[in-house]
Amino acid sequence: MYDLLVVGAGPYGLSIASHAAAAGLNVRLFGRPMASWRDHMPRGMFLKSEPWASNLSDPEARWRLDAYCAGRGVEARHGRPIPLDMFAEYGLWFARNAAPPVDERTVIRIEPRTGGFDATTEDGETLCGRTVALAVGVLPFVEIPSALRGLSPDLVSHSSHHADLDRFRGRDVTVVGGGQAALETAALLAEQGGRVRVLVRAKELCWNEVPPPWERPWWQSARAPHSGLGPGWRNWFYSERPGLYRRLTEPTRARIAATALGPAGAWWVRERVESGVEVLLGREVMAARATPGGVRLDTAVRGDGTDTLTTEHVIAATGFRATRERLRLLSDGLRTTLGTGADGAPEVDRGFESSYPGLFLAGLITASGFGPAMRFVHGATFTADTLVRGVRRRLRSGPAGWGVGADRRDPVPDAVRS
Repeated sequence: MYDLLVVGAGPYGLSIASHAAAAGLNVRLFGRPMASWRDHMPRGMFLKSEPWASNLSDPEARWRLDAYCAGRGVEARHGRPIPLDMFAEYGLWFARNAAPPVDERTVIRIEPRTGGFDATTEDGETLCGRTVALAVGVLPFVEIPSALRGLSPDLVSHSSHHADLDRFRGRDVTVVGGGQAALETAALLAEQGGRVRVLVRAKELCWNEVPPPWERPWWQSARAPHSGLGPGWRNWFYSERPGLYRRLTEPTRARIAATALGPAGAWWVRERVESGVEVLLGREVMAARATPGGVRLDTAVRGDGTDTLTTEHVIAATGFRATRERLRLLSDGLRTTLGTGADGAPEVDRGFESSYPGLFLAGLITASGFGPAMRFVHGATFTADTLVRGVRRRLRSGPAGWGVGADRRDPVPDAVRS
């Protein structure tokens, strides 16, 4: 039986596995390394975060992004965006050098057993672990507006469904959303000759400003320090003090998680959008239906009634909603035992352990507990170190599965076995 099963081999899973192996734990890591970055983001995109805030985490901080770039003759500079394909290659380099061997099979089911958990892989093998860390990224949590659900994937897709956008070359495409994914997707579509428009619910687009220089007068740094989420003391608190963030009251955390760092485009994509993309502000899709050759969208126009447009395809760049119910790889009985907050996400303790002992969570699904940094690669460093310490505490305290109404003579309650 393994001490820890890590499910997911993106930035969080790789970082957790690296820290766990260094701590002497018997760890098994599952997943195709950097799969979301390699398979679900179109060529030509760039990393929005600063290079120095985009490191995966190993205990000695040896395998940083700048070290990878330097080895390839590229300088990872503040204020210069890194191509996503280079970041994905960096993750593979990290996996080869800083993490235990990766089992690239997909885990399709996790269920409790006495003293731990069973993880079943896509080919039917079952492996046992005393603890489990779910680092499943964002793909299980894809959010498509209700008005667009139910239409064929040939007509409606999510922005994370595309490794490239070549299939839309020369076609009419409507992108729904006002954040970076929507705006950069639209820019790429326009640059390859497509007819593209963006529908934005807000009355205006938000753009991130050009970051201030890395070296600047002390009084400017004191007023707005650099942080992994951008300049300013509020961003610094979110990115550099997730442990303190967790001590805020639950209503305050829920409010911040829902409103902080909302949809915005990177400064370096603004000119590309403004020069080649039609932007329709104050529009919300109310209904959609298939028509010969495409989709008809009925939209509400802020302050001006309704409007209708037709398009060949709709890309919903509408983000992700991380809730307990979307953790479908957990057995029904296990999933329904997890305590949740107001936003439907599972609650976690100071060590990222869920309300079911031995089950740890990482990444986007912990943003309501530890703050906006968990939505970005930057949060992986805090998570990996803190979560592995939580796992070690759990291993010292006894078998997983105790609690949740369980009788200690049989640590796994019958209701959770199903």
